[in-house]
Amino acid sequence: MEPEPVLTTDISHSLKTDVGFDDLNLSDVMLAALESAGYEYPTPIQAGLIPRVLEGVDVVGQARTGTGKTAAFAIPILERLLSRKKVQSPQAIILTPTRELAVQVRDEVVKLAKGRKADCVALYGGKPIRGQIEKLRAHPQIVVGTPGRVIDHLSRRTLDLSDLRFVVLDEADRMLDIGFRPDIEKILRQCPSERQTLLLSATVPPPIARLAQRYMRDPESLDFSPAEMTVDTIEQFYYTVDPERKFDLLVRLLKREKPQQALVFCRTKRGSEKIYRRLSKLTQHVACLNGDMEQNKRDRVMSEFRAGQTRVLVATDIVGRGIDVSGISHIINYDMPQFSDDYVHRVGRTGRMGREGVAYSFVMPEEGKELTRIEQRINRLLKRDEMPGFDFTRPATIDTAAPQTPEEEPPPPPPSLGGRKKKYRRAL
Repeated sequence: MEPEPVLTTDISHSLKTDVGFDDLNLSDVMLAALESAGYEYPTPIQAGLIPRVLEGVDVVGQARTGTGKTAAFAIPILERLLSRKKVQSPQAIILTPTRELAVQVRDEVVKLAKGRKADCVALYGGKPIRGQIEKLRAHPQIVVGTPGRVIDHLSRRTLDLSDLRFVVLDEADRMLDIGFRPDIEKILRQCPSERQTLLLSATVPPPIARLAQRYMRDPESLDFSPAEMTVDTIEQFYYTVDPERKFDLLVRLLKREKPQQALVFCRTKRGSEKIYRRLSKLTQHVACLNGDMEQNKRDRVMSEFRAGQTRVLVATDIVGRGIDVSGISHIINYDMPQFSDDYVHRVGRTGRMGREGVAYSFVMPEEGKELTRIEQRINRLLKRDEMPGFDFTRPATIDTAAPQTPEEEPPPPPPSLGGRKKKYRRAL
């Protein structure tokens, strides 16, 4: 039997809180860009990763999303770019599992590149390839892309990796989960051997460790994961409910909670569309996001969600990791996830950057084992919630508590989610 791979160095970080960007040996241009972007202090992963990348070390960084990892690798890469006069082809490529995450990373890079001549282009499916080819002809220094579309450009010879100096595998565990490993390896084999490789992942199972051993040079492992898989600021509840009563429970929960923004997770594309259609009859502030949608529509949905125009977004796991919106106050697992790690990533959509958040899971009577596995995974018991006056087992009927008008305006969000939760805790 092949032994489990072991990475070269394993450093578990509990970094000082008094580290500032001024302490990280960054240029005045970068410090000005950080100030303009509203970055006051580095997060632990930024304070730990930036110095190592600046020193040219290959790094495996373990951290959940929402911890500032994009800036952690974008800042040092921007600092170490050579001028376009010296290198005209891309110097860095960042691979991401989803289109949404590719766009998000590109936007972050553009924001942090303020004040310097550094162009970044995103390559992903669902958009005409001709427009992306034109952007590549303008010689961007940084390319962000999904593996499939990057392979497409490589096969067309519209993407030149010969001068590449940096490779980033962002959310590597998710890319392997959805079957991108062959594409990733094909891309890595076409990259120059003299390069710096960074791998970011929420978890580092054996397949990720093997990938690091094979394609990285003496990688240093930096673990920024919290002791618990979910942060303390996220309260987590569950309901035991018959499948026929789940939608009525969702409506009742949304009316009670009045979320600033809620993300409702369904297991299937068809399920997400069904829930969206039913909710859209009750409020106009709802949208749907799944892998079957055309890219233009997905971009528009995400833009409206980030702008706060959409209050409730119904989504599937395939796009869930591409959603990084700080205003999400509630996560609702309408369908229980298939794997425990997916629960961790779903819940991680709220409580971003230390903000408070709350998660609710709808557990069908036969899903007790799934709930137990999740609790073992996060080393924490979910609290059973109550909904006074609601029958969780009665066959679905017209819910008199549900909104009765086709487009009822939802009430304004509460001034503070934290205040509401304290009041509710007292009521328990």
